[in-house]
Amino acid sequence: MTDTTILDLYRHEARESREGHYTHHVPGGARSLSTREFFSRTAALAEWLARAGTGRGDRVLLLSDNRPEWHMVDLAVLSLGAVDVPVYTTLAPVQIAYMANDSGATVAVADGPELMGRLLGIRDRCASIRRYVQIEGPCEEGVLPLEQALAEVDGGRAEEAFWKRAWEICEDDLATIVYTSGTTGEPKGVMLTHGNFVHNVHAAIQRAPIGPDDHVLEFLPLSHVLERCVGYAFMLRRCTKSYCSPYHAGELLPRIAPTAFAAVPRFFEKVQSTVMGKVAEASPAKRRLFGWALDAGRRFSRCRLDGRPPGLLLDLEHALADRIVLGKVRDGLGGRVRYTLSGGAPLPVGTNEFFHAIGIPAHEGYGLTETSPAIAICGSEPGWNRLGSVGRPLDNLEVRLAQDGELLVRGPSVTKGYWRKPADTAEAFDSEGFFRTGDIARIDRDGFVFITDRKKDLIVTAGGKNVAPQPIEIELARSRFVDFAVLVGDGRPYIVALLAPSMQELEEWARAEGISCEDPISEPRVQALFDEVVRAANRDRTPYEQVRKFRLLPLELTIESGYLTPTLKVRRREITRDYSGLIEEMYA
Repeated sequence: MTDTTILDLYRHEARESREGHYTHHVPGGARSLSTREFFSRTAALAEWLARAGTGRGDRVLLLSDNRPEWHMVDLAVLSLGAVDVPVYTTLAPVQIAYMANDSGATVAVADGPELMGRLLGIRDRCASIRRYVQIEGPCEEGVLPLEQALAEVDGGRAEEAFWKRAWEICEDDLATIVYTSGTTGEPKGVMLTHGNFVHNVHAAIQRAPIGPDDHVLEFLPLSHVLERCVGYAFMLRRCTKSYCSPYHAGELLPRIAPTAFAAVPRFFEKVQSTVMGKVAEASPAKRRLFGWALDAGRRFSRCRLDGRPPGLLLDLEHALADRIVLGKVRDGLGGRVRYTLSGGAPLPVGTNEFFHAIGIPAHEGYGLTETSPAIAICGSEPGWNRLGSVGRPLDNLEVRLAQDGELLVRGPSVTKGYWRKPADTAEAFDSEGFFRTGDIARIDRDGFVFITDRKKDLIVTAGGKNVAPQPIEIELARSRFVDFAVLVGDGRPYIVALLAPSMQELEEWARAEGISCEDPISEPRVQALFDEVVRAANRDRTPYEQVRKFRLLPLELTIESGYLTPTLKVRRREITRDYSGLIEEMYA
């Protein structure tokens, strides 16, 4: 591996010029940049930042949706030896202020007027920020438009200076501070170096069949370390890139027609739910046809996963099923997808099987912000993708299990620690320098890793029984009527659940049953519906693991409500605090 910095990864992308290399998609249209235009603007921004006083070690706050300019800012900042601090666009102003102050950012870059307004609203609480730059739209007083910043420098000299500075960046230089989502407390700033990302990219890319002919889509927030690392892998492999907001991905996918992308499990579950919902509304004949085609796809995909020839009869059956049914399902995602990566949370096995069956292999991976992020990834070659597992560990990492089953990892892509939190950093590593992931795992004889639960989420009942909530929550959420499930029972006599309904599915079902949609969750027939969901989840579980009672939450969980992190993880603490009354009812 000759690459040592993120700028080296970008060199691969920059060396071959092409038109339409980067395209920003919005519902109303698209705007493209060539390789040359992108580099020219990136270099000019780097020069402007340098003249504005940004240098080695300085921090730059970046609050932007996915777009080519996100990577422009990132690369411009890194070329100066500075450090970027990416912030989720869904965060509340008080959370942004915390990250700005904790990092000591001196420059803030925002996407447009709405996000810049959020920054200006906390301006008096962010004393370290001296300059504000806005990517597009009308600017308030004291905010510099990006176009004006780019116009203030000599483009030719800026390009020469960009690569000259880039040569001075080292593998151990700090590249970014990424704040954890705070599901268990105050966010911590994870320090990641250039080398952390480069080692992770080179090891992970061995499991992904992508190259210069691919048209990739980046719609997970680039402030999430998963999409960010994936983006650097796309640079290394010189892929053509499209960007869009996660809120518009479902609408824009058919138009963009990517060949590869990364997503979180919730995306795959929503696609499956949408398809199966349409099938449920079809005629009995069409339902039977879909069931036959999906079964043929499953049997064919199992052969492909195992590296076994399907045989002539299955080959013919699958070809027919693909032509008349499965191919039409793929058309809903643009018709060209051949590689997807799922990360950020466990991917239900049933959902994974569904995507393999329709001809879109989903490759599950696992990692943490602290590990840049990948620890294990399922590969694309036969025998390298085992459904239910997160794959084998990357070749450059050491992994092992602690006595209590916690997965430990050591290697070049593991963080050096948390920004200005030496006590937390010391606590995160064992005496031999292995990072404590906080996840309970098992490793099978072939080296595949299976994540069974979060260590801190383990429930210990009043009877002393250990219950892993995550598998039960996943089973409950397999119902199309359940968006999320939260199990409670630590120190209690039995397990109970808070269920967040999928309101769209529930209201459609209620209308078909002649039930009022104004307040469906209070209807006895709705309670009976969810009774059956819980009974199904309890069916094969030991008595102490079974959900004895449940309550329906009166709302869908969203990022905006504060009950989901930007990566769609449930904030258990907030939910159990705000709905403690419902919980106590179940234990009364």
